[in-house]
Amino acid sequence: MIEGPHHESRQLLNGSLPRCKTRGREPRRRVNMLLPRFCPANPARPAAMRLFRLLKIASVASRFGLDEMVLEHEPTGRLVRLANALQFWRDLSAPRAVRLRLALEALGPIFVKFGQVLSTRRDLMPMDIADELAKLQDRVPSFDSHLALAEIEKAYGRPASEVFAEFDPVPIASASIAQVHFARLKTEDGGHEVAVKILRPNMLSVIEHDLALMDNFAMLLEKLWSDGKRLKPREVVAEFAKYLRDELDLMREAANASQLRRNFFDSTLLIVPEVHWDWCTSTVMVMERMVGTPISQIDKLRADGINLSKLSEAGVEIFFTQVFRDGFFHADMHPGNIFVAPDGRYIALDFGIVGTLTDSDKNYLAQNFLAFFRRDYKRVAEAHIESGWAPKETRVDEFEAAIRAVCEPIFDRPLKDISFGKILLRLFQTSRRFNVEIQPQLVMLQKTLLNIEGLGRQLDPELDLWKTAKPFLERWMSEQVGWRGLLRTLKQEAPYLARTLPQLPRLVHQSLAQGPRTDLQPQIERLIVAQQQQNRWLAIIALLLACVAATLYY
Repeated sequence: MIEGPHHESRQLLNGSLPRCKTRGREPRRRVNMLLPRFCPANPARPAAMRLFRLLKIASVASRFGLDEMVLEHEPTGRLVRLANALQFWRDLSAPRAVRLRLALEALGPIFVKFGQVLSTRRDLMPMDIADELAKLQDRVPSFDSHLALAEIEKAYGRPASEVFAEFDPVPIASASIAQVHFARLKTEDGGHEVAVKILRPNMLSVIEHDLALMDNFAMLLEKLWSDGKRLKPREVVAEFAKYLRDELDLMREAANASQLRRNFFDSTLLIVPEVHWDWCTSTVMVMERMVGTPISQIDKLRADGINLSKLSEAGVEIFFTQVFRDGFFHADMHPGNIFVAPDGRYIALDFGIVGTLTDSDKNYLAQNFLAFFRRDYKRVAEAHIESGWAPKETRVDEFEAAIRAVCEPIFDRPLKDISFGKILLRLFQTSRRFNVEIQPQLVMLQKTLLNIEGLGRQLDPELDLWKTAKPFLERWMSEQVGWRGLLRTLKQEAPYLARTLPQLPRLVHQSLAQGPRTDLQPQIERLIVAQQQQNRWLAIIALLLACVAATLYY
């Protein structure tokens, strides 16, 4: 039995309702607004398809009046009136925030993700836009339930009724890449309540076209803008494309979830759902169903007795633990992917995008963060130069003074009193002055940090980010380079040392007692003879040259 709210649940599961035919016409129940209205790209005409996609973007922007939102900042208002006169057929009666959300939904996954990032930064945009964009986190228009069941049957080779005892055809959440349904496994498979994540059909073509356009714009940016090479826009786009393509493979997401669960197993801060590997494919992922409150529902969290101040501090600690302890972090932490359990722990969801850091990146990042929190701006400047982020010829004193001028005003102040938009602008100006290169591998980390800071601002505007993060970084650095780090390294090398140390005296004795190898002796003797002959010829040539010089002189 299906326990969903619709009376047709049993029929959908059993397949008794007629399935919609997606070829040649739209699904009967709901139009998928994220699917493109053009055919997949023809490899023989990539340029034409990119142009077509660009025209599609321009058409959608015009239809929803996005140009008006940009031109309205012009003080005279003439440009807005001109644009409206030239496009008199448009209906712009809907509020601007609604039009912006609808435009992003119509343009596809990449634009939806952009809206998700913006929705976490309520300090950087009007409240009406932030509230509307928040719907993109988990309330994007879903695709038809028949398509979802068809994807399940395609993935498993059998109907959903043979896999799940119960399956709710109404999605509980729908985002840019996939949507989630609640279900329950059969009794013989454990009878667990699970969440089934299903990939949106036909997403690859739209994403590839958008990535190609982004790469073209990045190439133009490098050529036409003086800061293009320093900002490395093409490398940034390539890094983003790598993560986005990985998100289209749910087996990768399942592996990410399993790794994160191992990293935080029995944690008092974070819960990660268990993956049911027997039912995971590249298009369908089945994991443990989690029960909690969305982190965006602040009033409900207060009513449940959750300490928001403690919760925000735990979020900061989770972030730094993922980055510096594990080098493996959840890189898509918008409110739609974070819940709070009844016991006050975080619940992480949606593991399609994760970031990784090398040991060298972690080391330099930790040095920068710790020096920054200690207000040791000279060390911040030196770390940038040592890591190669700034040119070797950069003057440390000048770089130090510039960093101090940017960072000093934000210390000892709560999040509510800090304008990170202005700080980022000033940091950009400073990096431009000293030719600091943008590191593409750190783009996801920067995005995640902005998400975490935005969440902290919503939970506890009085949060002192510096005091919360500094103790963790000091402890981590001590574990890496202090006596704790020495003990940890010795423990890691103990198996090797246990095998090598007993053999060491014998190996040293053998090395000292061993005479020159006989097989090399003939070769050494031949080299000596050849060298002696060469020396004799050089002496004869030198003598002849001396005689010639003496003859010419006299």
